[in-house]
Amino acid sequence: MASEGIRAARFRLEAALLHVVSAGVGLLPMTAVRRCGHGLGRLMFWVDGFHRRIALENLAHAFPARPAAERRALAKAMFAHFGGLLFELLKFGSLTPDEISRLIEVEGVERVVNAHKQGRGVFFVTGHFGYWEMQAIAHPFHSPTIAVLARPLDNPWLHRLLERLRTMTGNRVVYRQGALRRVLRELSTNNGVAILIDQHLHTSEAVYVDYFGRPAATTSALAALALRTGAVVIPVFALPLPGGRYRFIYEHPVDPPLPDAADPVVEYTQRCTDVLEMYVRRHPELWLWMHRRWREREPALAGDELRLDDMDDEAGVKPRSLDERRGHDGSGGHDDV
Repeated sequence: MASEGIRAARFRLEAALLHVVSAGVGLLPMTAVRRCGHGLGRLMFWVDGFHRRIALENLAHAFPARPAAERRALAKAMFAHFGGLLFELLKFGSLTPDEISRLIEVEGVERVVNAHKQGRGVFFVTGHFGYWEMQAIAHPFHSPTIAVLARPLDNPWLHRLLERLRTMTGNRVVYRQGALRRVLRELSTNNGVAILIDQHLHTSEAVYVDYFGRPAATTSALAALALRTGAVVIPVFALPLPGGRYRFIYEHPVDPPLPDAADPVVEYTQRCTDVLEMYVRRHPELWLWMHRRWREREPALAGDELRLDDMDDEAGVKPRSLDERRGHDGSGGHDDV
């Protein structure tokens, strides 16, 4: 009982601090907001020893040829980036659509248009990289609104704040528990669904794919649903620009596997992961190295992920042949950026 009271008090304190920060950044220009956030992140590099050690260990595995001093500098830059991300996301909540539009430039909108012309829905796939939350918020400025697949936060006050930010431009949030039918409905009406694929997964829905040369347990939901429905899969990435601005990139669609693939779900998941790794290698300071992405194989647990074995035709989605799925855009696959 006492622990519950302490937990509730901590939640209230976190929410109060965040509201104070939100009010403060609302008064500053975005360039100053980014600098302040970077400062907080650099401070957390020294304060948060637990996550600093995880980041340095992950970077050592990912970039063994780089000097230790360079990897440490990358870890500091990563902490700075995520401090900036927090402050800038809060700042977004105080901006008008016109103000947001002036902060962004978008590359690859024609790929989104072409994908929706196929009429089978679109998956927008990324990881905890760059400014993924801002890219989703700004997406309706140039394309139809999307459903964002997410997990609820433990803190109910922060959960409501983040949900308000995610839906401020008309997007919808789909929480993972019981999400399968909602995602299928979104795709069946040719809507877009945003999903992250770079968190460790220990449920029965996980598949192991190569990420920076090591096996990583990854959601199979994206590949399985794309193969099932024929939805186009577009990797998306959000990069910082000088002056507190952003570049939002919509990559070429990822080709589904060939009809004779030994395991289409694993291969499709690997292809999507390869595109994410390509961007992380180019901008390693923008990815969440403090996450325990690589772990020992563990027994599968029942979780709150999409339950793929629940898929059926009741959602109004019929399976498509591999040949049909491979003909989604005639582009022949994704190019390098």
